[in-house]
Amino acid sequence: MDTLGPFLEILIGGLLSGVLYSLVALGFVLIFKASSVFNFAQGAMVLLAGLALVRSLDLLIGYGFPVWAAVVLALVFAGGVMALTAYFAERFVLGPLVNQDSLTLFMATIGLAFILLGAGQIIFGSDVYPLALYPTDAWILLESVFPGGILVNKLDIWGGVIAGLLVAGLAIFFQRTKIGRALRAVADDHSAAQSVGISIDWIWFVVWLASGLVALAAATVWGTKLGVQFSIVFLALKAFPVLIIGGFTSVPGAIVGGLLIGAGEKLAEAYLGPFIGGGIEYWFAYVVALLVLLVRPQGLFGERIIERI
Repeated sequence: MDTLGPFLEILIGGLLSGVLYSLVALGFVLIFKASSVFNFAQGAMVLLAGLALVRSLDLLIGYGFPVWAAVVLALVFAGGVMALTAYFAERFVLGPLVNQDSLTLFMATIGLAFILLGAGQIIFGSDVYPLALYPTDAWILLESVFPGGILVNKLDIWGGVIAGLLVAGLAIFFQRTKIGRALRAVADDHSAAQSVGISIDWIWFVVWLASGLVALAAATVWGTKLGVQFSIVFLALKAFPVLIIGGFTSVPGAIVGGLLIGAGEKLAEAYLGPFIGGGIEYWFAYVVALLVLLVRPQGLFGERIIERI
């Protein structure tokens, strides 16, 4: 029992950290599933959403708004910024590139990422802004079972709840709505979708807006955890292994991949770190992703893509 308690604490902490990675990965999956575009700008979208939220929140509270009203209005404002970002991405970046190959679209999203980073720095500044939307203290559970109990961070729990709601909502959206089915049709073949009357412009705007709102949800959690700062952009790098493991086209796969990465890196750091040195958390995810690529390139839940040539 003396060793089981610490093991469970590390495992639970890792699983909940993995959920936070999944929040970022969901935005990648959403756009790739609906448009076959790998959006390199997703990390920049998380940062921009966080900056819009925290700066507007500070301004509203400074003008004397009640905290609850300031939070609601700030979320609406940040959502509007994401809507403008979606319009800009569709109108000026991806819209002119309809029916181009995937590499061209990927390079366009790299350019978009730098545009968003520059715009965020010019408009909102480059300081570190604290954000306190969720409680950051911890619960101590099962004190009567394990010596000292098991420490669980409340912020991680909130992240898990938000991720669960997003997965359920996106699953219903893709499977049960007319727009969701149109999104999947566009992803399969742009030209065929256009031939049956589906508006590519509208569909891409909707999917980028949805991805922007997912980025906003991720920004509320990660901004509370780390503060809103430009290093949040690098969360996208940690989301890559999550996508590779779960599958680029699977919403549930983003969650499963995040859980595996989060739990694996925490356990490896705790139990292997003393033998092979620290820093395992920085490379563990990429080693696991490489092994998955060798065995199952489409990921655990991804769709096998077969092209006729």
